[in-house]
Amino acid sequence: MSQSRLIFTGVAALVALIVIFNAFYIVDQRKQAIVLRFGEPQRVVNAFADNDPGLKLKMPFLENVILLDKRNQALEADQEEIIAADQERLVVDAFLRYRISDPLQFYRTLRDERTATDRLERLVNSSLREVLGSAASNDIIAGRRDELMRAARTDVTNRARQARLGIEVIDVRIKRADLPQANQQAVYRRMQTSRQQEAAQIRAVGEQQKREIMANADREVTITLAGATEQSSKVRGEGDAKRTQIFAQSYGRDPAFAAFFRSMQAYDGALAQGDTTMIISPNSDFFRYYNNGPGR
Repeated sequence: MSQSRLIFTGVAALVALIVIFNAFYIVDQRKQAIVLRFGEPQRVVNAFADNDPGLKLKMPFLENVILLDKRNQALEADQEEIIAADQERLVVDAFLRYRISDPLQFYRTLRDERTATDRLERLVNSSLREVLGSAASNDIIAGRRDELMRAARTDVTNRARQARLGIEVIDVRIKRADLPQANQQAVYRRMQTSRQQEAAQIRAVGEQQKREIMANADREVTITLAGATEQSSKVRGEGDAKRTQIFAQSYGRDPAFAAFFRSMQAYDGALAQGDTTMIISPNSDFFRYYNNGPGR
């Protein structure tokens, strides 16, 4: 074989390899491919609703392939400062979950995923400003957060459909909603003052209730003691009257015994303790029963 023929054969083999290399392409099961002819999209291979990955054929040199991810995509939006309905400023971090549902429309509108990221980020921030701007800050942070996120997802879906972006919005969520750093200290001081006022009011109400309870208790004690004193005085008076009556009846029956009994009471009162000093004649009437007994 001549040298020129060898060269021709080598060139032909090289050209064949180049043609084959440009005629076949591989589509991964996680990707979907858009086949372009002179820059214009012609068809989609292994689209979202299909399951047709593997080795594929295209027209060499006339067609080229762009691969797009078939899986769910995540977009982390930049921090955005919004003004809530109560004029409170909040810094919001949000994220978007989406997938490319119409690759041809996605390519015609956005061309590539970098452009898609910029466009979707602006779309999400604009939607959050509109949806969250109509709610109070407490509702955004906790009160109606799920409801607001559903409204934001619906709004982003409608905006994406109207803009013909070729995507399906899966979810829109807020990761964090905080006060701006410059406002945090002022808000904390306002919250602290509010809590101090609330605590002072509670203490004042408690002190008033304490005084009312103590006043009622003192009144009840006074009433109870007055009633008990009245009752005891009444009983004591009745007892004294009964005693006097009994003594009077006894004295009337036996005056001598009455005199003796009263002398014994006098002895008991004067001498029972053993510490009484008396200077008196032993023959006085005070000691008549002491010296002579009741027979006197």
